[in-house]
Amino acid sequence: MAKRIQSWEVSDAFWERVNPFIPQPERDKEKSYKRIAGGGRKPIPYRQVFEGIVYVLRTGCQWKALPKELYGSPSSVHGYFTRWMKAGFFLSFWRAGLAEYDEMEGISWQWQSIDGAMIKAPMAQEEVGRNPTDRGEKRQQASYPCRRAWRPAIPSRNRSEPA
Repeated sequence: MAKRIQSWEVSDAFWERVNPFIPQPERDKEKSYKRIAGGGRKPIPYRQVFEGIVYVLRTGCQWKALPKELYGSPSSVHGYFTRWMKAGFFLSFWRAGLAEYDEMEGISWQWQSIDGAMIKAPMAQEEVGRNPTDRGEKRQQASYPCRRAWRPAIPSRNRSEPA
């Protein structure tokens, strides 16, 4: 029996499909890069970065709450996410998955529709009524029993004159 993986884990078969779409870093050919041999930190493996991104997207946790011991620095993983997003990685991967599904099952494109609302319904207030928290009558706040209204202890004075 195959080991069951969690919804945020990336299987080997899934990684084989993802790996070709990951954008590779490009260096400027006109710029000269000088670096001490062995200097700096080694980059995080792309699979580990992708697993971190999938973990955040599946669990809904914050980027800073990403387990560092499993996926590396949360800020580094988020940096890869933003770079890959700008490079179109997720869009191209989604399109490839959609095309593969179309080949396997077939998508009935002529029956597809999109429904959504980006603004509030203009007639909603008339149908719904007042806000549930405002349905009670407006009233004045009751004063404390056996207490007088607050007054300053010192009568008012001209502040420009010394006391």
